[in-house]
Amino acid sequence: MVSKQGVMKFRPITCIVANSCGRSLPVIRRHSPPGYRAVCDSDLAMWAIAAIWLPLTVSFSLLSTDPASSARFGRLVLAHGAVDTPIFMPVGTQGSVKTLHPAELELLGAQIILGNTYHLWLRPGHELIREMGGLHGFTTWQKPMLTDSGGFQVWSLAKLRKITEEGVHFQNHLDGMRMLLTPELSMEIQAALGSDIAMLFDECPPYPCEEAYAAKSLALTTRWARRCKDWVSANEPRSGDGRQLHFGIVQGSVFAELREQSARELVELDFDGYAIGGVSVGEPEAEMFRAIENAVPFLPPDKPRYAMGLGSPPQILEMIARGVDMFDCVMPTRVARHGVAFTLDGPLHIKNLIYAKDARPLCESSHPHVAGFSRSYIRHLFRAGEILALRLLSFHNLHFYLRLVAGAREAIAIGAFSDYKDSFIRRYNQSENP
Repeated sequence: MVSKQGVMKFRPITCIVANSCGRSLPVIRRHSPPGYRAVCDSDLAMWAIAAIWLPLTVSFSLLSTDPASSARFGRLVLAHGAVDTPIFMPVGTQGSVKTLHPAELELLGAQIILGNTYHLWLRPGHELIREMGGLHGFTTWQKPMLTDSGGFQVWSLAKLRKITEEGVHFQNHLDGMRMLLTPELSMEIQAALGSDIAMLFDECPPYPCEEAYAAKSLALTTRWARRCKDWVSANEPRSGDGRQLHFGIVQGSVFAELREQSARELVELDFDGYAIGGVSVGEPEAEMFRAIENAVPFLPPDKPRYAMGLGSPPQILEMIARGVDMFDCVMPTRVARHGVAFTLDGPLHIKNLIYAKDARPLCESSHPHVAGFSRSYIRHLFRAGEILALRLLSFHNLHFYLRLVAGAREAIAIGAFSDYKDSFIRRYNQSENP
């Protein structure tokens, strides 16, 4: 085995090493999901002999791949810590994951959270946040953070938008003030926030749209990406003691050739990672999956892939199977505030009368922080308007999502992801929860 000192200084770029059965093996496995075996010492010994070691400055490495799908288990090293992928990122729009304390996010196993450039720019302002020690110092969250570019929020929230070559002119949704957000300003704001990962400024085309509009929008997004890269090269933004990473965003709506074109053009510009944007904007689920399938094959295998704003638990597993590494979505906390809990047997609407005398916990997989409370009690909290109801369900739902992707990582590591995905989705979709 490798010494503790060695583990601290180095890590493998890959450990996709076949054992005697031809199965890919992980570096280290702390625990196994139900029904899966642990990796034996001889497997780890074989890995230790064959692994290639690199300094910790390398940002992303694949640890294992699934033989029956495109699922990947990897590690992304950022300025504020390492993130194991596939990963789900809780959304902290205003610099806070709604209803939860940062210590609770650590308790439920969050490795990275997301902040919103548009909202934080409007209030309290990026210069104030810079003065307060960046987003990490301002919020006290000391693990990695990703910030989006603000483009989607300008598209979805702002009034009287006008898209030009310069950027997007709009009236903000708070007080109607006329503003201009450009690629350079988006990068400047995110540099002030000091996030570990900053997203490039892009245009998100609506669904549906004509192919001609999608092509024009894509061309603008690519030109904006070049401007973002020029700003980053000139200013070299930092995150803590390290370099801020930058991800390009693949657009192209539902058109396969445009998705390929966008991916190829962004890869040529050579960013630290790549996101698939313009999904979950009203298109059918099948179109959403096709957008992923039409982009992923043209993205480099040695860089992380991020599906923005997605999705339900089955959708996340389906996209992991298609080679996506990172996800964010407001769904877990948003539906929690309306009394919906995610369970292995599908969503559970806790405010329904049937749970009035139900002494069971929300789910057999509930975190101990929540498992001691009965469905009956949580229903009572909602009916009484108690804030604890929102907090418990938000914590539970985020833990459910994080446990889902942790199980995916474990399954990929032992070459059993397809079984994991299929069994989860089969049980989840057969839900009879009222």
